[in-house]
Amino acid sequence: MPKHIIFDVVGTCVSFDAYFAAISRTIGSKLQSYNITAKHFGYTWMTASELEFTFLSISESYRPYKDILRALFYRTLFMAGVPNPRAEFTDEEREACIAGYASLQLRAELSTAFQKLRNAGFEVWCLTTGDVGRVRGYFVRAGVEMPEERVLSCDGWRVAKPALGAYAAAMERVGEGEKWFAAAHLWDVSAAVRAGFRGAYCGVLEGEGCWEVFDRKSLEVVAEVLVEMVEGVINLSK
Repeated sequence: MPKHIIFDVVGTCVSFDAYFAAISRTIGSKLQSYNITAKHFGYTWMTASELEFTFLSISESYRPYKDILRALFYRTLFMAGVPNPRAEFTDEEREACIAGYASLQLRAELSTAFQKLRNAGFEVWCLTTGDVGRVRGYFVRAGVEMPEERVLSCDGWRVAKPALGAYAAAMERVGEGEKWFAAAHLWDVSAAVRAGFRGAYCGVLEGEGCWEVFDRKSLEVVAEVLVEMVEGVINLSK
């Protein structure tokens, strides 16, 4: 039986360090004058963008995530405590921060994790809410194999994770066989399990599981780092 594993990309395969660093370089001193750290602003900005992205998708008004991230820059500054963001920050600064998001780098252990899976007979895929070119670029720059046809994007289906339809479309795309979903976002892997995937979670991003909210028992693998997670998947594979 074929074996497939689909990875979330941003946050799981890649870290946000380059994005936070770009914000710090570009507007860090301005943010500090309002007692806002670059990391906190960056997290708030992308989380607010994910919220709007998801709500627009649910209401059948889908827009690409990158467009929403760009649109919410000034609103996020306002909500963070900057009373008149457009008077102090510029479109050029916004674009420099967004460029940092496009320059994210793979986690150091990802190549080893992928190789272990491929050695065990797994076909490795990715599922993202981003555009295929940007996402595949993360792998190309790092020299890690990820064929373009294995990068699945919600943009093509116009339905975003965590809507179950996005995972159902991914399941159909990979075809028959054993199907795992791996992510460092609990909301992501939990939704994938509800759609029919076997679930593997890695705590490398979130740190705190919030198991009061998420169903730990529904996840077959829970690990701290990526290699430990894929070893758990391999051990439980049929």
